[in-house]
Amino acid sequence: MTVLVRELRPDDPADVAAFAHVRHAALPFVLWTPEAVVHHLLHTHPDARSRSLVAEEDGEMIGTAQVGLVHDSPEPGQAYLNVYVHPDRVRRGAGGLLVRTAEEYLTAEGATKLFAWVLDEPASLAFAGRHGYERRRSAHFLRLDLAGGALPSPPPPPPGVELRTAADFHADPRPLFELDAETVQDEPGDVDTEFTDYETWLAETWRHPLLNRELTTVAVVDGRPVAFSVAHTDGGTRYSTAMTGTVRAHRGRGLAKLAKTDSLHRARAAGYTQAFTGNDTGNGPMLAVNKWLGYEVCGTEARHVRELG
Repeated sequence: MTVLVRELRPDDPADVAAFAHVRHAALPFVLWTPEAVVHHLLHTHPDARSRSLVAEEDGEMIGTAQVGLVHDSPEPGQAYLNVYVHPDRVRRGAGGLLVRTAEEYLTAEGATKLFAWVLDEPASLAFAGRHGYERRRSAHFLRLDLAGGALPSPPPPPPGVELRTAADFHADPRPLFELDAETVQDEPGDVDTEFTDYETWLAETWRHPLLNRELTTVAVVDGRPVAFSVAHTDGGTRYSTAMTGTVRAHRGRGLAKLAKTDSLHRARAAGYTQAFTGNDTGNGPMLAVNKWLGYEVCGTEARHVRELG
C-alpha cells in the first residue's frame, strides 16, 4: 500500500467531492460541500498562499489538509495547517505525510509559527505531540435537534431594536462588513488579525456558497446593524451558525441571544432538522446562550502550535 500526497484538483468534480466526503467523515459536525471546498481554495486572499492537499492510498483519497499563511495578521510568519484523515483509514501514514508536506511548503513561504486544530481525543493528541505541536486553548462543537427538540421562544426585542435579515442588505452589504469587522476582533483566538479589506470580505464571506442570507438575522438600531447571527446551510437539512456577535456599544442587551434564537426558529420553519455551532471553551457568555437554546456538546478540538527554527 502506497500513500502519496498531491494538491486538490478544483476543476475535477470527483476529486472535490472526495475531499468533502473525507472532511465530513472526520468532522461530521461541520458543513462540508464540494462548492464550499472549491470556494475556500479559489477565493481565499492570494497573500494567504492557500493550498488544499490530499493523501491517496492506491488511488483512494483518505486524508486532506488545508494550509496557508495568516496574511491579515500584524505579526508576520504565522500560518495554519489543518489535517484530517478519514477515521476508517488512520494509521497508514497519511496524516504524517500531509503534515510534512504542509510544513515544507509553509516554511518555504516564510512561516515561523504554525497553528493547527486537533480533535481532542487520545490518538489525535498523541499524533500532534509526536510532530512537535503544543496544546493551547480548546473549542467545542455543539449540536441542536431542530426537528424534535424544544426551542425557546425569542425574547422580545428591546425598544428601538428591529430584526432584519442579511438579504435586506443585498444592495449594500458594507454595514454588515463593518459589524463583522468589529465583532471578530473580540473573538477568542491565538492570532490577531486586521480585518480591513472589504473586497476580500465580499469574496470570502458575503459570496460564500454556504451563506444563507435569508436565515441570517441582523439586529438593527437607527438603521445600523449592531448584532447578528450568521447562518450557513448545506442545501439539505443541516444548518450551522458561522458567527454570532454584537458591537461593543450594544452588548449586555441580549441582542446576540435574540438574533440567534430568531434565526433558529426560521431555520426550523424552513425545514432544517439539525443545527450546529462552535464555541471557544472560554467563551462563557456564548456557551450560556447555547445551553439555554438546548445545544449539546458533540465534539471538542484543541488548538496546537509549533514554533519553527
